[in-house]
Formats: sequence, structure tokens, C-alpha cells
Amino acid sequence: LRIFAIEARSSGPVPCAGLLVCNHLSYLDILVLGSLAPAVFVAKREVKSWPVFGWFAILAGTLFVDRNRRSHVGEVTHEIELALRQHVGVILFPEGTSSGGATVLPFKTSLLEPAVGRAMISAGLIQYELDDGEVSEEVCYWKDMTLVPHLINLLGKRNVRASVQFTQIRPGDADRKELARQLHSELMRLKQDLAV
Repeated sequence: LRIFAIEARSSGPVPCAGLLVCNHLSYLDILVLGSLAPAVFVAKREVKSWPVFGWFAILAGTLFVDRNRRSHVGEVTHEIELALRQHVGVILFPEGTSSGGATVLPFKTSLLEPAVGRAMISAGLIQYELDDGEVSEEVCYWKDMTLVPHLINLLGKRNVRASVQFTQIRPGDADRKELARQLHSELMRLKQDLAV
């Protein structure tokens, strides 16, 4: 975080175990969330080969999922379930990709299955502020951006402020699709509250 001149702060109950579902804006999300709520991340397989961040992800014990192989999603779901049973925090970005932050994209539901019926489920809304630039183009990593030029530009920024609003969810007996709707609604509510 010091290398990127990132100030990270949070509000709400920081989860120490269970599933944390968060919106996804940038590769910085992993550094910010990892500093606030240590946990294992679930990421797409391609992240493993990224310069610097792939290495960080491997060292952090990230669970990599090959979304093109349906059977592999099942294997990762099993690994998530094992981690949750051992009271290890698991962080998931169910949007399946990052965005520019204007909204929260629809959730993919398959990796939420291990959390169904569990008491420890949290949602986190991450947001960034930047004094010398535009967050959606210089902090968020999305569209057809290329990693190295984006990274070099970001390293030139004086200060990036990251904030995460955490909240706990009471899912009841929801199935994974209902749980996805509930979590998505909660993140949208947090986003609207912060915009007021």
C-alpha cells in the first residue's frame, strides 16, 4: 500500500471469518481488502500469470478458478467450503470482472453455493478517491486496459484513498440465487447511501 501511496480505511464490522462478497474495481482491491480483512481470495485463473500481482496472489493462497471449465468451478466451490468450515475468511468478487464503479454489475452465483445457510456472510463496498486524476480511468482496471501502462501511471499518483464499508448479512434459508440477489441489493444500498 505504501508503494502505491494508498490510504485504506474501513467502516462497519470488519469480518474475521466467513464469506466476504465485494464489488470489484481494480487489482488494488486485493491489497486494500487483504490489509483490512485478512482472508483467502477467489480469482480468475488469468490473474495467476499477471506480473507482480500474480505472484502476490499465489503467495496469499488465492483460489484460482478456470471459468471455462465447469468441473473446475465445482472443485473451487469445494475448496471454498473447506476454508469456510475451518473459519478462514474467503473474499469473493461475484461480479466476475472489474468495472469503472458507476454501478455494481450482476452477480454470478455458482461460487456462492458454499455460503448458503451459513451465519457468517458479509458484504463490502470498496471505493477510491484520487486528487490528481479520474478514478474510473486511472484506478479502476477494466474495459480493454493493459496492465503495465496502467500500473506505471498509477505509481505516479500522489495519493489514492480507498474506503471499504462492511456490513453483515443475515441470509436465512436462501438458495444461492436468492443470496446473490440479497448481497447485490445490499451493495447497491451501500452505494446509494454513500452517494447521498
